[in-house]
Formats: sequence, C-alpha cells, structure tokens
Amino acid sequence: MRGVHLLAALLPFCASAADSSDGIEFFEKNIRPVLAERCYICHGERAVVRQGGLLVDSRDGLRKGGASGKPAVVPGDPTKSLLIEVLRGAGKVKMPPGKPLDPATIALFEKWIAMGAPDPREGKAAAPPPPYDFQKARQHWAFKPVTDPAPPAVNSPLWSANPIDRFIKAKLDEKKLTPATLASKRALIRRATYDLTGLPPTPEAVDAFLQDTSPRAFEKLIDRLLASPQYGERWGRHWLDVVRYADTAGCNSDFPVPDAWRYRNYVIRSFNEDKPYMQFLREQLAGDLLAPSGDEDRQAKLIATGYIATARRFASNKNEHHLTIDDTIDNLGKTVLGLTISCARCHDHKFDAIPQRDYYGIYGIFQSTVYAFPGVETFPRAHDLTALGGPEQQKRQAEWEQKLIALQDEIRELRFGKRRNEANSRAEIQRLEAESLAHEMRMPDLPRAYAVREGKAGNAKIQIKGDPRKLGEEVPRGFLTILGGQKLPESEAGSGRRQLAEWITDPANPLTARVMVNRVWQWHFGKGIVPTPNDFGTRGLPPTHPELLDWLTSRFAESGYSVKALHKLIMLSRAYRLAAANTPSNLAIDPKNEFLWRFDRRRLDSDEIRDSLLAVGGNLDTSPGGAHPFPPMREWRYTQHKQFTAVYETNRRSVYLMQQRIRKHPLLEVFDPPDPNVSTAVRGQSITPLQALSMMNSEFLHAQADQLAVRAGMAYQDTPGRIQHAYRLAYSRPATPAEVREGAAYIARAQAALKSSGIEPERQPRAALASYLRVLLASDEFFFID
Repeated sequence: MRGVHLLAALLPFCASAADSSDGIEFFEKNIRPVLAERCYICHGERAVVRQGGLLVDSRDGLRKGGASGKPAVVPGDPTKSLLIEVLRGAGKVKMPPGKPLDPATIALFEKWIAMGAPDPREGKAAAPPPPYDFQKARQHWAFKPVTDPAPPAVNSPLWSANPIDRFIKAKLDEKKLTPATLASKRALIRRATYDLTGLPPTPEAVDAFLQDTSPRAFEKLIDRLLASPQYGERWGRHWLDVVRYADTAGCNSDFPVPDAWRYRNYVIRSFNEDKPYMQFLREQLAGDLLAPSGDEDRQAKLIATGYIATARRFASNKNEHHLTIDDTIDNLGKTVLGLTISCARCHDHKFDAIPQRDYYGIYGIFQSTVYAFPGVETFPRAHDLTALGGPEQQKRQAEWEQKLIALQDEIRELRFGKRRNEANSRAEIQRLEAESLAHEMRMPDLPRAYAVREGKAGNAKIQIKGDPRKLGEEVPRGFLTILGGQKLPESEAGSGRRQLAEWITDPANPLTARVMVNRVWQWHFGKGIVPTPNDFGTRGLPPTHPELLDWLTSRFAESGYSVKALHKLIMLSRAYRLAAANTPSNLAIDPKNEFLWRFDRRRLDSDEIRDSLLAVGGNLDTSPGGAHPFPPMREWRYTQHKQFTAVYETNRRSVYLMQQRIRKHPLLEVFDPPDPNVSTAVRGQSITPLQALSMMNSEFLHAQADQLAVRAGMAYQDTPGRIQHAYRLAYSRPATPAEVREGAAYIARAQAALKSSGIEPERQPRAALASYLRVLLASDEFFFID
C-alpha cells in the first residue's frame, strides 16, 4: 500500500555529528582559555622550560603528547586521552600544579575530546596577533555594503518572469544542471500550507485550489495563508527557535518563569501584524525606552524586552550574572548579526575582526540593564518583574512589594544575620512569616512582564580571560568596530540599549537585513543561501548565490522590511514550485542540491507532527495560549537537588506548550526539537528507528487515530468512504482503488479478530478502523512533505 512504510524502513539509523563551527566555538570559549591560563606557562612554545616535552599551545603538540610517548588527546575517546587522566589526578602525574581544575571544567574537556577535539590551531603557537586590519577585514563578503545587482539574462522564458529565477537559472546553467519540472498542485498546496502555517491543508482548501484555474490561483492561496492567525504561530516559532525561548530559567533549579508567555505571544502577534522587521528588533532591544502611542503600545514594547530577559540563568542566585550577559551577547550576535561575538569574551576573536574591547563595549550596555530574575527569593523583588498597569496601579504594586521585601529582610536577619541569637527569635520568625503570608494574599492583581529596565549606567572593565574576578581596563560602551564602532557619549546616563538598537537597525549595517533574508529563505527551502545562518563570519560558509542574497535584501528594504512581502516574492518563484524529483545526472554534479535544481523533500518537524495529528484527529484547539499552570511562587522550594519539572498537556498548538530548559517535551524530543539553551538556527532532520517505535506505541497517536476513526465514521457510513475521507485528511489526496481494497480487507480482518478481544461489540468497528488509521498516521507520506 502506497504511503504506509514506517519511518524505520525509510532510512537506516543515522546520527548527526556536531557542526564543525560549533565545535571550534566550544573550544574557543571553554578549552583555549583554560589552556592559556593554566598550562601554557610550562607547556607552551615560549615556556622557559618545557615540562615533560609536552606542548599544548598547538593542535599537533597536544595530540602528539610528550616524553611519555602517549598522545595527550585521542579525538573522540576521553578514556584513552592522557590529558584527562592527569587533569583528574588519577595517576602519578597530577596537573595543573597548584589548585586542581574543578570537576565542571574537567567535564568540559571530556566533552570536547568526545566531540573529536576540534582545534583550529595549526603548526606552532602563533605570536599574539597584530591589531586588526579593519580595512582588509571589511573585504569579507558579509561586511561589504549591500548591493542591488541586476538579475542576469537567461535563455528560458519559463525562468525569466521572476527575477529570483533568473539568478537561480543562471547558476544552474553555469553548473550544467537541469531543473526539475513543476510540482503538482496537490504537492504545492501541501508544501505552501505547511510552510506558512505548520498545519496540513483541509480537504476543502485542497478542492478549492484544484478548481481554481486562474493564473493567480497560487498567489491567492499565499495571500489567504499569510492572513491566517496560524501564520504567526508558525513563523513566531521559527523566531523563538533562534532566540532560545523557554518558560524556565535554565539555572540549576530551572525555576519557572510564569510571565515569559507574554513575550512568546508578542512575537506571534508581531508576525501576524507584519510588523516591520527593524521595528521588531528595536522593540526587543529597547522597547521600554521607545515612545509609546498609548497604554497598550507601552505594554507591548515593554513585553518585547522579554527577549533580553529570557536569557539563560546559570545559578539560582545572581552570582553568575556575567554568564547571563554573555548569553545575551552570544544570542544577539548570532540571531541578529550572524556573528559569534561571544568568542571575544576571553580574548580577541581568532577569526573575525572583533577585538575583546568591542565585546566589553557591548557588555557594558547590558551590565547597565536590570534583568528580571526568578527564584532569588520566594517572592520576586520589586525590580524583578514589571507591572503592566497604569501609574496608580504600579504605585500600589510597588508599595505592596516594598512591604513584602521588608518582612522578608527581617525574617532573614533573624535567621541568618546579627539577630539570629536573640531571645524568642523563633516565635518572632513565625509571627513575621504569618504576616508575610497574609500580606501576600492581598497582592494587587496586576499583570506583569518578564522584562528589563534601566539600571545604573556605567562602562564595563575587560574580564581577563573571561574571569569577572580579574578585571582589566575600562572600555567605553559602544558597537563593533567592524560595523562602525559607534560609542556612547561620556555623558550618557542611560544603558545605551536604545542606541544599540539604532546601530543594529541602521540601513548602512550590512548584516542585519542580510541575516534575516537568509533565514526566511532557509525556512522555505530547508537551507540558507548562506548555509551557516548563525555565522556570516570568516569561519562560516560563503553564500551559494551572493548576488541573489543582496538582491533580496534590497527588496526587503524597499518593502519597509515586510516579512510577508518577502514570503510572497520567494514563494511565487519557479524555484520554490519545483518538484522534489531526483535526476541521476544532477545528483552526480550537485548531490546536496546546493544550487536548487529541485525542491528538497523534508520531514515534518516536531511541532508540525504533533499539531498535524491533532488537526487530522479533529482535536486541535486553535485558540491562543496564555499562562501555564505553574505552582504559586510561595510554594517554590526548588534547588539543584530538587529541580522544577512539569509537563502541562493541552490540545493547543505546540508553540503554546510549556518549554522547559532542562527537559524536553516527551512527545517532541525524538523529533529534534530546538534546544532552548542555545540559538537553534537549523533544526535537525534525523530519521531513526526510535521515531517509528515511539509513534507506533504512542498513546497520543493512538488517541488521535481513534478520534480520526470517529471523524471518518461520522462522515461516511461505508468503509470505502471512510478510507477516502481519512486519506484526504491525512495526505491531502484521495486513496487509489488498490489502497481502498487493501484497507477494506484489513479492516474486515481486524474487526473479525476483535470479536474475541473483550471489547464491546458496538465499539469493535471503531477499534478496527482506528488500528488501520494508526498505520496511515505513522507512515512516511504523513511525515514528509514533497
């Protein structure tokens, strides 16, 4: 039967290796600084006396080893790596001398070696690099100004109507590749509907599209999909992937963040409203500092700064706040600029022209910003969450919080401070706790935003080798030199976030618009014009079609940075409408389809799988999600030994599920969901037997198959009609006569077998049909889009 081959039968088990650029970044952030600080003095090229003949300041020296004759590092195998043995102090030799490395740092070395010990250092250790030649650095393609090239002429009328196609066809001709034919209308509506909404098309929508023979039929379909509320949920989810959105803090207790959902909904609403992209960025970086048009707009702009507030926390207190700021800079660099700025935290960037001073110029801006922080106290302090009401409501909120803070401070003083030995301290603590609880029950019922606000303005000092306890010179707050090097005036009393937002969204900035255009292209085609969407630097891959990227970026700017206009421009191209067909001669030349001679078939992502099952079963709740049912703050007693964990089931779309940082949703985790601890530029597309097994045995899939059986059973009285209805819902096509015969025969056999099952006779036809539908819903045709 066509379309019912299980995922396990499609491809053998495959595991994706860590991306090399990610491995190099891991080395630069976690390994090189430790080697430089603790090891180079005795095991470096310039060491006065080289101990044991071992050099660790080059890749070859570290892998070769020293006088022992054993390699210090065996890529991929920490257990055979002498370096791990001496760091653990497991043998006679214990390194480094003095204070040993802490277990967490040793674990980073073990992880690095298990990754294959990625190490960009070639030959002998290089001398300290000279000052960057910024003029030369700006010759890298990504730092050059955006141009507006004319589309090339091509000798094909079919490929001349859309300028995008002229760029694509010129490259195909250059590479001697023959483009595939166009996809069928059924394949096209399924592709477009999933691309823009993340849901399958309804049978009625398919019929309407097939019956529309006008030249603008596909354009009208795109317009309808862009106008649907489901569009913002799908494309908001893409953005939430790259900004590593989560509903928990990510610290060792993983405290809930009850108000993070407001930022999630802000993102969804912004995409639905087609908010200009540059305005979207400005609001996320400095919404609280922008002039509002009214109370509702003021609240929205404040909520937008949840982008900064949702940076990961690294401890249950604020002692590791420097890492949260680093996470902010890291995500800002990758998500918005396509640069690995945080590689300059411990030293000048080894590959891109980003000096350490530039990193701390941006660091000072976020150091001058107050972040919301969950879990520091049983109740949040006044500055940790921001009330969204009017001035009078905010005043009541502040008074309430100040009273609560005073009670908590007094309790703390009696327990741990100078008053802990006072007579009757226990009774006084009990009295204050009762008063505190009563005061909490009188909390003003105001909505809050998990956001940021202005703090004490000031420049940051360079943290030597990234250690906040070892401070160097002070650096003025400012922007990257390679992108203009703007500085805040010395008299600036604000954090500088407003100015940072202006520098990033300046039309003269060559990166911001390019990076977003590349992401939109990637989310349509499965790969970006720049294959490394988070790294436009010298370690990233160059664009396959650089002129096309700049042409699209120019059109993006012309449209006022309308993402919806960009969708339409891309989707109306012939390149987007090609069939997912294989051609042996093309495969021999371009096996990865880098030059787009066909459309790549793709597996549904984890959100699409869950949402599609709900939709086909008729159970999808299309209403927007709100807050999660977290326990009240007064009940929080989470620690690193008793972490917060929960799963809150809902029939709403997956974007509204509670997303936890230390644990993934059990249904989604086998289908490569995003990691909310880091920016996820590209979701994995693994295909494993575990996925097929999880679906075959999934209570969720069984429940949706049962509901689909009810839906088909109510729509049609006869078995062939029910099979046809299920096919149209699940696959967007009718079943073939052979599939109907095979399905009907199976259902008859199943119903006969169920007579001795103990299931009530009136439920046996439904159970037989549901067992057949489970096969349809676990098939490759359901899970893949052509």
